Amino acid sequence: MTLASRAMMRLAVWPDLAETRPSCGTGRALRADGSEILHFHTDHDVDLHLTDRAIRRFADHLKGSTAVRVVPGSRWVTIHLEVDSDIDLLLTLVSVALQAHLNGRLAGDTGLSAACNDH
Repeated sequence: MTLASRAMMRLAVWPDLAETRPSCGTGRALRADGSEILHFHTDHDVDLHLTDRAIRRFADHLKGSTAVRVVPGSRWVTIHLEVDSDIDLLLTLVSVALQAHLNGRLAGDTGLSAACNDH
């Protein structure tokens, strides 16, 4: 079983997440309240929809992680799953994304790309 499939199995039971078709057309996706939160593109790469505010707040930590790729101008970060601890990092960041989304902070993220990083 790949790390991405293990992460997907763990996240699939979260009550705020539901599986959906990814808008980019690649892989599998999870949504919360109608908005896409995660795209599982490969066995190792996951795009996570964060807010601009969350990306700025955690920028030093995100950029300091070898597992995370921050794309300038994007609301999405890419997490590369290589080891088990990368799944834990992903779950933590999904929690941040859900809190931001469910608190309505995504609406203020104007000017950033809504498309995931797999384009």
